Amino acid sequence: QVQLVESGGGLVQPGGSLRLSCVASGSISGFNNMAWYRQAPGKEREWIGSIITGDITSYADSVKGRFTIARDNGKNTVYLQMDSLKPEDTAVYYCRALSTTASYWGQGTQVTVSS
Repeated sequence: QVQLVESGGGLVQPGGSLRLSCVASGSISGFNNMAWYRQAPGKEREWIGSIITGDITSYADSVKGRFTIARDNGKNTVYLQMDSLKPEDTAVYYCRALSTTASYWGQGTQVTVSS
């Protein structure tokens, strides 16, 4: 069992930046896919990006060019750097760890983009 804890959320103005962190209670090196999702009020949870084995990243079109995912296996941490934030980025952001046999979610962190 691995616990994931997200942090770094908060209130930011449009055009601003935030960096979210997802710290795992154990090693993340065994997870071939570390992903970020978000869920806005009244909407379904949506995938926004992943970092897979080999540090290959992929992103949803809605965040491509503005968000960057990185992982530090030595710190058991995955990061989500969010730049040029827009009001429509307001949501609860979740981290997910996936392997061929398991999937774990964090509890989420709130990001609010508003002037």
